[in-house]
Amino acid sequence: MALIVIEGLDGSGKGTQSAKLAEYAGTRGRALKITFPDYESPSSSLVKMYLSGEFGQEAGAVNAFAASSFYAVDRFASYQTANRVYQLSKLPKDEWDAFIGWIEDFEYGKLGLPRPDRVLYLDVPPEVSQLLLQKRYEGDLSKKDIHEKDLAFLLHCRECALYAAEKLNWTVLSCANNNELRTIEDIHEEILHILEDLL
Repeated sequence: MALIVIEGLDGSGKGTQSAKLAEYAGTRGRALKITFPDYESPSSSLVKMYLSGEFGQEAGAVNAFAASSFYAVDRFASYQTANRVYQLSKLPKDEWDAFIGWIEDFEYGKLGLPRPDRVLYLDVPPEVSQLLLQKRYEGDLSKKDIHEKDLAFLLHCRECALYAAEKLNWTVLSCANNNELRTIEDIHEEILHILEDLL
């Protein structure tokens, strides 16, 4: 069985595309979909506290290493992977490679999390994803977490994500054309094509 990770910034369609992929994979044999963070599990308590602003109201209030630990522990309990993009953005660019090395060792070496067979990064410009988040929260912007509220932070996170994707050999899917989101089916079909060798 292959371990496939779908990454992306908030509002990029990760949940939708993961569900469609799990449904498709289920028709071809066994499939297990794990959503992260697992907000139903006690293991996500620190993640929830962090995102709700209990440790500080700004995205950079908790340093990259501490925040990464919150997510890694939840992933350990949930058997999930990937924890780079948001935390990488808190560090100067000349420290990005060292941080990527640290988190690779921490998650796959120290915690023993499984290394994914493929990571797909759903690339959506934050200006577009903000419109999707408005729909998700039915216009109630107070429901956004500390990451979702900060457009400048999300723009920087996108830069970090594309850097991490290149460094770690992730597959990048461009999910928007001319600042308009591609259709769910169109993106899904491209995902199936990319993962053909693993499905």
